[in-house]
Amino acid sequence: MTETGDESADGGADTGGDPDGRDVSDDIEYGIDDRPPIGESAVLGIQHYLTMVGANIAVPLILADTMGMPGDVTAQFVGTFFVVSGIATLAQTTFGNRYPIVQGAPFSMLAPALAIVAVVTAGGVGTGDNWQAALLQLQGAIIVAAAVQVAMGYFGLVGKLRRFLSPVVIAPTIALIGLALFDAPQITTPEQEQSWLLLGLALGLILLFSQYLDIKHKAFRLYPVILAIGIAWFVAAGLSVANVFGTDHPGHVPLGEVTDTTFILPIYPFQWGIPEFTTAFIIGMFAGVLASIVESIGDYYAVANLTGSAAPSEKRINHGIGMEGLMNVFSGVMGTGGSTSYSENIGAIGLTGVASRYVVQIGAVVMLFFGFIGYFGQLIATIPDPIIGGLFIAMFAQIVAVGIGNLKHVDLDSSRNLFVVGFALFIGLAMPAYMGNFESTLAFRDAVGLEAALAGYPAPLETAAEAVVDTVFIIGSTGMAVGGLAALVLDNTIPGTREERGLAQWERITEDESEFESFWDRWVGSDREQ
Repeated sequence: MTETGDESADGGADTGGDPDGRDVSDDIEYGIDDRPPIGESAVLGIQHYLTMVGANIAVPLILADTMGMPGDVTAQFVGTFFVVSGIATLAQTTFGNRYPIVQGAPFSMLAPALAIVAVVTAGGVGTGDNWQAALLQLQGAIIVAAAVQVAMGYFGLVGKLRRFLSPVVIAPTIALIGLALFDAPQITTPEQEQSWLLLGLALGLILLFSQYLDIKHKAFRLYPVILAIGIAWFVAAGLSVANVFGTDHPGHVPLGEVTDTTFILPIYPFQWGIPEFTTAFIIGMFAGVLASIVESIGDYYAVANLTGSAAPSEKRINHGIGMEGLMNVFSGVMGTGGSTSYSENIGAIGLTGVASRYVVQIGAVVMLFFGFIGYFGQLIATIPDPIIGGLFIAMFAQIVAVGIGNLKHVDLDSSRNLFVVGFALFIGLAMPAYMGNFESTLAFRDAVGLEAALAGYPAPLETAAEAVVDTVFIIGSTGMAVGGLAALVLDNTIPGTREERGLAQWERITEDESEFESFWDRWVGSDREQ
């Protein structure tokens, strides 16, 4: 742990450290409880948010485009996502699992969201067929589905899964978080729509600063992402001003659009109206929530592994998922597309060595403030996709490596372990690729022949069947959910010893339930003792 960091003011190291005194990883510049100077923390916090800016802008833009949302409303929609992200991150790092993980819009909930929008805008459900009607239905589905997530977390249902999770399960699950995003459009866009020069510049600078020059100066170690994105953006902006990059070039920076919005955005609860609730939509959205839960558990283990902390306890997992559920409800109230842990932020920890909870909280406050400023959202939106693509390659590669690193606890000479891991990785890539042949849950229903099969049956049975088919599609479209569930079933049914599966070793490095102190334990409990 760095000598310059000090223990957080809220009382005690809550990193889930090994009872045997295991130190934070040597690659970590600032540990979870360290508090760098406020100015440095602000820059580092913004850097953490820059790693997820592509996703946090992509989700609202995809939804806005599908709904046919007007341009002036889209700016407010994007700003709302940043406000929700800031508040959700503060809540998770203070009252939830207290890991330094940024919260934001989930891709795992995007599939059911798009299905809801498609049905509503086609005039199939609700009181209208415009963007506002679709968004109100989306809000209602998220609120109810997330309420179930809250109950699953705080009633301890999710944490009980931990006893069935070995490194053989967690390793492919985390690896698939990165592998499933290898074909992100910012990376694999067709050549005529991609700027490989700009992508290579951003990626090359990140590698240069984080891997080669990190020992030359502390700035290169701490700020590789923000330096790389900044330099690449200025290069793209300069070439755009000089008309080298025309308006149709993927690297074009539309500087004129930065001020093409309202300076202060009016963001408040129920800003689009009162949510509407449809049972089929709620059930479909819950499938997205389940996929999000699987991904988040993998994120918790990844952070613990990266920071040299003990594996998360059942209590910490429960509080993390419960708080994610509460913030999902909040996102529905505010009118966005949900909230979950961001894997990109975990990749940033590996690249920068900054795992400070305080840094992430400062970044959340900055993003919360900037979310209300229309110019900020427009400026972030000018970052060309090729630059985001270069960032994604570095981030996702780091996540894949973190996942594979969990296999150090298992017996790699065991054929059953090799089969489980290999099968989980393969099916986790193959199944989403197959589901990609269908544009939406509606197309998947048609392929299954659901409508014809249920003709003449009661409406409740039809609704239940649609929910099952939609759940299969949504889970099947999420690589880490498919691979994680496959590994979970195989690892717990194929015979194997605890030592062979890595459970014995993992049990020795898993934090005790008493080591994680919830907000109630730390504040209310301490007051009672006094």
